[in-house]
Amino acid sequence: MNKAIGFSTFRSHFILLVFSFIMIYPVFWWLGASLKTVTDMKSSSIWPTTFMWENYTKGWAFSAKYSFTTFFMNTLIMEFWNVLGGVLSSAVVAFGFARINFKFRSFWFSILLLTLMLPGQVTIVPQYIMFNNWGLVNSYIPLILPHFLGGGAFFIFLVVQFIRGIPKELDEAAKIDGASVYKTFSHIIFPLIKPALVSVAIFTFIWSWDDFFGQVLYLSSIDKYTVGLALRMFIDQFEIQWGQLLAMSLLSVVPSVILFVTAQKHFVEGIATTGIKG
Repeated sequence: MNKAIGFSTFRSHFILLVFSFIMIYPVFWWLGASLKTVTDMKSSSIWPTTFMWENYTKGWAFSAKYSFTTFFMNTLIMEFWNVLGGVLSSAVVAFGFARINFKFRSFWFSILLLTLMLPGQVTIVPQYIMFNNWGLVNSYIPLILPHFLGGGAFFIFLVVQFIRGIPKELDEAAKIDGASVYKTFSHIIFPLIKPALVSVAIFTFIWSWDDFFGQVLYLSSIDKYTVGLALRMFIDQFEIQWGQLLAMSLLSVVPSVILFVTAQKHFVEGIATTGIKG
């Protein structure tokens, strides 16, 4: 029996290791290619024969006028407001659907869920016309403001499911103690939905960080470019510096990885708990 269990465990671990290697191989190739010379790019070897650390320094410097310090700062500032808006708006709207009784609540919640099936491309043209008429094109407002106006149907649904798992007796006890709806939300519900809000924050950060289309649509000044748009400028050069491009693209994923690793515990808890509670 013990031998059978040991062999089964070994087989499971072996299969996981094989598939893990297959999944992580492109990352190793990416790392190796970011340190290669132009000649080494043509070789099939993962690791370079000569390590070109200059790919990182020259890629970061980018040009005499702009460096990736500017692009990273632009992106991080925008991400801060996106995450803040997504977390606050999702929490407030979800609390309304989960705890406040108002007319046609079920109907409006169904409409909210139906928007999950609406392709984002449908709203691009009217949204662009609206922001253009307001004179907000070539600014971060079109990329930030939508996060403060609802946060997204998926995030609201995620937080609603989490709030529904919190006993209503807590709300009733707060009401007996004289707490208003606002205090019930800010002092009771909001602290308890932290795992779900961490999940919202991570998803918002990653999705808006990778939103190349929205950034290229609304931003036209180089001094306002994000990391994604800056990487695109490597392709626009007469002679593409592939080593520098791969080096900077590798650095561009570091913030998302750091955020996920540091908040992984709360993220898993938020997803798992939301799936269990109904």
